[in-house]
Amino acid sequence: MSGIVAVFYLDGRPLSTPLIGRTLDTLEHRGSDGRGVWVDGSVGLGHRMRFTTPESLTEKLPLRSRDSDLVITCDARIDNREDFLRHLSVGEKSPAQVSDSEIILNAYEKWGEDCPRHLVGDFVFAIWDIRQKKLFCARDTLGLKHFYYYYQPGVIFALASEIKALLTLDEVPKELNEPHLADYLILKSEDKVSTFYKHIKRLPLNHSLTVTPERLQTRQCWSPSFKELRLKKDTDYQEAFLEKFTQAVNCRLRSAFPIGAMLSGGLDSSAVTCVANKSLREQGVGPLHTYSAVFPTLIEHDPRIDESSYMRAVIKKTGATPHFVNVDDASPLQNMDKIVWHTDHPVGYLNVYMDSQIFKSCQADGIRTLLTGHDGDTTVTYGYQEFEQLAKRLRLVRMLREARAMNANIPSRAHTLKRLAWHQGVKPAIPTALVAAWRTARFWKKSVVNTSTISHPLHLSSVNPAFRTREYLVQRMETLWEENYPRNLSPAEHHWNSLTTGLFSNMHEQVEKLSAAFGVEPRHPFFDRRLIEFCVSLPPGQRIYKGWTRSIFRFAMEGILPPEVQWRTDKANLGAHIKLNLLKYGRDDIETAINEDSWKIAKYLDIEQLRAAYKEFTSDANRKDSEALLLLTSMYLIKWLDHSGFADKAQTAASAGVGLSA
Repeated sequence: MSGIVAVFYLDGRPLSTPLIGRTLDTLEHRGSDGRGVWVDGSVGLGHRMRFTTPESLTEKLPLRSRDSDLVITCDARIDNREDFLRHLSVGEKSPAQVSDSEIILNAYEKWGEDCPRHLVGDFVFAIWDIRQKKLFCARDTLGLKHFYYYYQPGVIFALASEIKALLTLDEVPKELNEPHLADYLILKSEDKVSTFYKHIKRLPLNHSLTVTPERLQTRQCWSPSFKELRLKKDTDYQEAFLEKFTQAVNCRLRSAFPIGAMLSGGLDSSAVTCVANKSLREQGVGPLHTYSAVFPTLIEHDPRIDESSYMRAVIKKTGATPHFVNVDDASPLQNMDKIVWHTDHPVGYLNVYMDSQIFKSCQADGIRTLLTGHDGDTTVTYGYQEFEQLAKRLRLVRMLREARAMNANIPSRAHTLKRLAWHQGVKPAIPTALVAAWRTARFWKKSVVNTSTISHPLHLSSVNPAFRTREYLVQRMETLWEENYPRNLSPAEHHWNSLTTGLFSNMHEQVEKLSAAFGVEPRHPFFDRRLIEFCVSLPPGQRIYKGWTRSIFRFAMEGILPPEVQWRTDKANLGAHIKLNLLKYGRDDIETAINEDSWKIAKYLDIEQLRAAYKEFTSDANRKDSEALLLLTSMYLIKWLDHSGFADKAQTAASAGVGLSA
């Protein structure tokens, strides 16, 4: 984990070292172990170092290559180092002495702008090519490291790990991006490029960017092979999965400090913990520290929130050192000032306050690397789409057998034979054009035309009609939906697409910036590119087998996971904690917001709707998911508008009778 900046004056004027230093000052929290600046003429690169890997302890950035005129700054962890060390020239150094930045430079020397597709890991980097007078940058496949930039053709290009660093530059306008704010209000943050600042962009995940004095170009770096994998036996698939998963975990254990793992007791975090612990023991390293959020008293209100028995089963099996973080008294509104400063925008994921408590505990224990099981069920899906695939291939006997077995293994209203075989299987297999037309009409009828319910519980009707007409919001939602969820994709393409949407990328960025506030680097084995490519290529019958969802994962974990975790079919309901504690600790703040401070958001939200939502929420918090979500969104928006200064601008503009962006 590090912080990077780069500035390129496209008009050729000289750049000062203090200017780069000023941008780095805002990123001190991202790296207190080292600071470096390189300036040459109209180009400057900067770096804040946070030691995590053994190689980073002696790494100095920005780095100029010895054999070519290249200079790099990066925030990177390269996970396929062995591939590079076998084939690339690294001089007389031992592998342990070769930094990840050197590997990236060697890759660029060999493959040029095609180098990102050869890199596996989490990274953003900028390379100044002195001979070609160009700046080449790239962002990793899943966007786990983030990259923001400002570009004024012929004048300046600037990039940074966080937006606040860009805002220190005089050339960067500070103007609110209202369409992006509208996306936030209806929780459709699918735009992969825009930010809350009109003139600041993000480099999309899995993209590179090249800047010369004349132009800026971006291009996609990599895509998986969508060829269906063919192996002889089911056990062959399970063994191959375990090999890929173990590789994904092991390459993320490279750390110069004690390693932690988030442990919720779910299938994903438990599998990461068990495999990581086994590998560390084999290396004679450890112990592995686990971090779990627990809710001792709230369990009485909703037993579904309690996963402690699963956590303890994993701890008993592994012998890991447990850390239970009590979040009983944590408010969803706590530390909002600090959170919006670190994220540079209103927060869009509701577990932010729980994760903050875990990151804080890691910081206190000297943990700089934290493994997670984040979104494992997106990489290794539940497999319901396989009923449709089996029907399309006329494997109806297998489809019916799996439906009956699932109804027996995981009984629920969603798993009746009719729902699985007909609604999940045969019905979707009807000719694609007819189904696509029916689904599209049905989706928009439910989610847009009817304002009382959209695909997410936050209502369009809560948005102030004067801020954006409904036609505008619908049009923007349609555009973003088509861009992020195109029709007529193959199952493999749909799977890959679900991992690379704008919403997914935005969530990654928020988690990373929040963890950086505590000096912790989250590492996500389920987002390993090699594991993803394997899972995307699986044929029907490997995600659902013998009536078990995520079957390849469950069967591969035989003997590794405790059986009660391996075969569990439920998930904790963390929403109960959010709602109950929002009501318990947030009532005064919410009432102040919707009354005294409502002018700050009146341009964007219908205040009467907001007050009505609060009244509904206080009547029965347990049942009011959408109202809780609306209130939290509003609170973070107010806090961020205050922090960014846009609230004051709104008041001034209203007094003058002009728009905010005037």
